[in-house]
Amino acid sequence: MTSTQHRDLAAGRWWELTLAEQLGNVGSEVSRAARWTDRNPDLATRALHRALELLDLTLADPRHRKSPARLREISRAREVVADFFAGPNQYRSTASSLQKYFDAYAVAARR
Repeated sequence: MTSTQHRDLAAGRWWELTLAEQLGNVGSEVSRAARWTDRNPDLATRALHRALELLDLTLADPRHRKSPARLREISRAREVVADFFAGPNQYRSTASSLQKYFDAYAVAARR
């Protein structure tokens, strides 16, 4: 992950979104990565990199610095996503469990 995929978001627009909107968007990339894992590993890897980049942008959001619990939650979500797609899956995640987690944020963002 050497280049920025989301240049306009990295320039600060990402920080204008609520946490629910941020994590809902991460969930879209996680869903793409899961959907493409067996059919097209290259597309799956690119979606994973975008998801991790968005999680990194979320962690860098100054609003979240005020809440250590929030930072831990976002960091753990990043760790679990990376573990599922590129690690030994020590948390025994499934594509369905990840989708359920991130979908809750997408639903909250629509309210």
